[in-house]
Amino acid sequence: MVDTNLIAQLDIDDKEAELMLAEELGQEVAGGNMDTLVASQMGDLEVGSILKGKVVGQAGDGFIIEIGLKSEGVLSTNEFDDPSAVEIGDLVEVLLEDIESDQGTVQISKRRADRIRNWQRIIETNKEGDEVTGKVMRKIKGGLLVDIGVPVFLPASQVDVRRPADIGAFIGKDLRAQVVKIDCERRNIVISRRRLIEDERAEARKALLETLNEGDTARGTVKNIADFGAFVDLGGIDGLLHITDMSWGRINHPSELLKIDQEIEVKVLNVDREKEKIALGLKQKEDSPWHDIEAKYPPNTRVTGTATNIMSYGAFVKLEEGVEGLVHISEMSWTRRINHPSELVSIGQEVEVVILDINKNKQEISLGMKQTEVNPWDLVAEKYPPGTVVEGKLRNLASYGAFIEIEPGIDGLLHVSDLSWTKKLTHPNELLKKGESVKCVVLEVDQTKQRIALGLKQMAEDPWEKAIPENYQPGMIVEGKVTKITNFGVFVELEEGLEGLLHISELADHKVKNPQDVVAPDQDVEVKILRVDLEDRKIGLSLKRAQWTADTDTDKEAADAMAKKDLGGGMDDHGALGTDKITFGPGGTQSS
Repeated sequence: MVDTNLIAQLDIDDKEAELMLAEELGQEVAGGNMDTLVASQMGDLEVGSILKGKVVGQAGDGFIIEIGLKSEGVLSTNEFDDPSAVEIGDLVEVLLEDIESDQGTVQISKRRADRIRNWQRIIETNKEGDEVTGKVMRKIKGGLLVDIGVPVFLPASQVDVRRPADIGAFIGKDLRAQVVKIDCERRNIVISRRRLIEDERAEARKALLETLNEGDTARGTVKNIADFGAFVDLGGIDGLLHITDMSWGRINHPSELLKIDQEIEVKVLNVDREKEKIALGLKQKEDSPWHDIEAKYPPNTRVTGTATNIMSYGAFVKLEEGVEGLVHISEMSWTRRINHPSELVSIGQEVEVVILDINKNKQEISLGMKQTEVNPWDLVAEKYPPGTVVEGKLRNLASYGAFIEIEPGIDGLLHVSDLSWTKKLTHPNELLKKGESVKCVVLEVDQTKQRIALGLKQMAEDPWEKAIPENYQPGMIVEGKVTKITNFGVFVELEEGLEGLLHISELADHKVKNPQDVVAPDQDVEVKILRVDLEDRKIGLSLKRAQWTADTDTDKEAADAMAKKDLGGGMDDHGALGTDKITFGPGGTQSS
């Protein structure tokens, strides 16, 4: 009788595998467990025996087999791997399944006899750790069924080093694997392709690390691609090919150059034998385009490139593969005000640039676009010499002055101090409005700093040079209007655009704490000019001294009248006073 323990099960807990194996061996399964083959005695032979038979003929789709019994057995052609190779007289081993069938013949099976013999051979000749080869038959629960002479179980986790997305892709393929478990009691065999690969890779890795050196060239297969680079299998060990070492040019992702399972040749950049890490390079197989960069692109050379990237601070322009330069936003136009480089350049656009500077160590090139055109500032000094009267649009206002656009891209600064000879302005908007047209004169052109100084007050004669000194002299009593009151005094407008300061100490004879106790805004007042400072362009005024003068004049008139009365006419025929002397003082008149 055949020992039913020879009928190996893939996994005693895997009902699908158990049923599959029972089907392969032509047995019935009851309750999910393998039943013992039922044997019936017939002479010295019993059902379940493996016998030797001879091919004695062919009947229809089968071969007639003589096994030494009264009746022959018939084997179907599908019992043979190659029925066309079977000849009369060939010897075969068969399993006796039944002594006599309904047709009066012996029921036998060659395939099942082969299975039993194979299980015996495999168990006897293989041990755990041995390598076996088989063809993947089908996909079952939890893995694959592999035929190595008998069906064995290959778990899905043991198919490869990295679990495949679909293990069904291995069906029909021949695989090499390692026996990881032989359960003699349950006749259960489990194999692992992953362990075989790992063992082989470990040996290859050890050998590779011993022989691989920096600077060597090696061939490998791309196994994985990430954002930062790709892992390349060198035949036992993976090396990292970083994205920065893939190309001298700009790439956004490794997938732009590489594909999974692609074979590539790389250069070994670094070998860390202790940590078993290898750094690889692809671009290092070729000379760096920066090697003779200074000779190829000397400063001031005009070249054409392609815009590859645009940032807020400038645009990157590719001059050749692996060589890019930066056009800073400040180097894009001589005159145009640019908020973002995209206003002038778009990705993929061909642009003409000039080499400004090269830093070979940092692999940086400074480029300029505006240098391909004539600098309009080179012509400004010629075009607008000092004294030239220009007219332009007021483009912008600041606390320190106004910017006047003389021509597109050329602005001049009209400083607040150059707006008026006489008005004390704290901000240009007191006199000017944004957008209006302003006529002014060029004061100075600084070509180096690209600045033009403009003046508005210089369009008229400076009143402080002649008119003011002539019309306003110390001691004069003048009329004015209060325009501004401060804690230190009062500003009085003497004429349009001309103000004098009436200090708080000059408001009255008594001490004044609040100027508004003496004067009010827009009040007309008579003041006395104390001083005219031409250097600082200031006029000092006094209210109390003007009042003193008025009081003195009144006293003098009264004294004159009294003198005429006391002297009885007191004047000679020529209108002159008599010999008596009259003096004037704060208290009135006095004679002597």
